Amino acid sequence: MKKSAGILMYKKAQDGILVLLVHPGGPFWRKRDDGAWSIPKGEYGEAEAPEAAARREFAEETGSAPEGALQPLGELRQKSGKTVTAFALEGVFDTSCLHSNLFEIEWPPRSGRFEFFPEIDRAEWFTLSEAGQKIVGGQRPFLERLERLHCPGAQGTVSQTDGR
Repeated sequence: MKKSAGILMYKKAQDGILVLLVHPGGPFWRKRDDGAWSIPKGEYGEAEAPEAAARREFAEETGSAPEGALQPLGELRQKSGKTVTAFALEGVFDTSCLHSNLFEIEWPPRSGRFEFFPEIDRAEWFTLSEAGQKIVGGQRPFLERLERLHCPGAQGTVSQTDGR
């Protein structure tokens, strides 16, 4: 079974918590928005600890090495069967400085031509409510866990989304 680890970066704002989400690059995701965003994450093997993988993947996908103590948000099993382990990290990231690694695919399909695309094409800060609409549905519980961790009296900001 494949395993992935990632970091849900957050910062406190006057109106609550903002979270950093990333949008997958490449032609398949170009026109998708709601339900397409993710935490910066990626796969790791048995020899690597989830915390180290989460930090490595964040750096590879954003171009910025995350610093500070990670707070565990637990694991989730995605529809694909992959297990995702997430960590919360309070931090600052300038989205205009996004610099993602690249991947190569045949594009257009069956054309014999190969092109490089950024793994991540955008990064944005969202309120928890906005993030609940933008994030891949299988990762929404990470937002809810972050909210419970930092806003114990909150009234379920994330869970008030339309469930996409």
